[in-house]
Amino acid sequence: MDTAAATAGAGPAVPGTATGAPPGQRTAPPDIPRAAQPAARGGRFAAWRAPRLDPWWLAALLFAAYATLSLLRHLTMSTASWDLGIFEQAVRGYAHLGAPIVDLKGPGTNILGDHFSPVLILLAPLYRLLPSPLTLLAAQAALFALSSVPVTRAAARYLGRARGLAVGGAYGLSWGLQKAVDFDFHEIAFALPLLAFALEAVVRGRWTAAVCWAAPLVLVKEDLGVTAAAIGVVVLVRARQALPLAVALVGFGLAATAVTLGVIIPGFNGTGSYDYWSKLGGDGAAGPGIGAGEALHTLLWVLLPTTGLLALRSPLLLAAVPTLGWRFVSHEPHYWGIDWHYNAVLMPVVFLALVDALERAGRSPRPWLRSLAGQLPAATLAAALALTTTLPLARLTEPATYRVPPEVAAAERLLATVPDGASVEADIRPLSRLVSRTRVFWIGDTRGIAPDYIAVQLSDGRTPEQVRTEAEQRHPHTRYAVSGTAAELLVLRRTSGP
Repeated sequence: MDTAAATAGAGPAVPGTATGAPPGQRTAPPDIPRAAQPAARGGRFAAWRAPRLDPWWLAALLFAAYATLSLLRHLTMSTASWDLGIFEQAVRGYAHLGAPIVDLKGPGTNILGDHFSPVLILLAPLYRLLPSPLTLLAAQAALFALSSVPVTRAAARYLGRARGLAVGGAYGLSWGLQKAVDFDFHEIAFALPLLAFALEAVVRGRWTAAVCWAAPLVLVKEDLGVTAAAIGVVVLVRARQALPLAVALVGFGLAATAVTLGVIIPGFNGTGSYDYWSKLGGDGAAGPGIGAGEALHTLLWVLLPTTGLLALRSPLLLAAVPTLGWRFVSHEPHYWGIDWHYNAVLMPVVFLALVDALERAGRSPRPWLRSLAGQLPAATLAAALALTTTLPLARLTEPATYRVPPEVAAAERLLATVPDGASVEADIRPLSRLVSRTRVFWIGDTRGIAPDYIAVQLSDGRTPEQVRTEAEQRHPHTRYAVSGTAAELLVLRRTSGP
């Protein structure tokens, strides 16, 4: 197949090995000489349509979609969990040149004793300028969108422009990313671009770059050091000449995980241990309550609509083994299924494994495999678009998504009556409006501190008087009065007590 056809997306490209290129390092089809290209049309705007900018245009569109969805969820007070408040408290601590104290996990709790994610410090300067949960949500949208660049670029390099955009679009719309966007903010947002750039470098045979991109994973979360080590194993499988680099990455990843779990986290944890050891163990393949059917269901979701199972032909899939392995030794049911954010880190792995497998299949002597390689990029995009009709981004097509209910404005006004710097005991719905300017504790976990205010959502038919009575029972010798109610939110104000 000629280069022009492959570049135009008419069929899978057949990259060779350039003369003198290091063994195991791939080279993409050569670019069309500038003199042979058609004359530029559209004046100065023609450069913006250059194929090399395709990944960045796609990333910009994805950022707009992710950020809009996150912004609208926040504006309508549709926060799903307390994680957004937890991470905002941590970043707020860094932004004010202090420790990442997260009172939502208990008064004075240093988040480094819960999860080791010092990478959050990168958000501190931005948060200092714009102290708002929207800063974290926008940053996450940008990081997720950025991770699409290496996926799209690698796919276009080896499969052609059209197929590259199809794979990049399928990645950006993948259910794993959409579910993570819908889950407010999480530190794994930093892992996605690191994984994507590292595995793109593996596909291209750039071993030093792969190691440099994978190594910082140890700063994102304590378990990702093992994933970095797995990428080292992938490098070793692909290029024996990169043995020193691969062994160094494996050793560094495993050592970093051991030190983090055995020394750093216990050192910051008040109990001197790692709290999440309790989630490990249990009977059965995936722990109590999680049968083999549920595990298989999740694995099929990870591999079938995203790659048509073709990713199984690539050794890059080894990078997904640690993330999946933690689940099989855990009894935490939230790790399984397709909800929450837990599957987002698998998406760069499976899609770049797909790119790697497609490139190899395009050179296969089997006609059926070459035909599959030619059709699968479009099929994965079609699957992603079809699934999107039932996923979070589909809400962007609904007019109601863009309307802020009047009761939300009333709730905002009520929460604004809580003064800056006050201590507040809160549950999920109001806390994201308070963390940036008050000291917020989780409801029922103030550990002897009587907060100045209590902001909770009325639920289960409870009346304001019942909630006030419960508050005074939690905080003996303290009296509270109803400050106001709005949109099923209640704010109590301390009137007397210690």
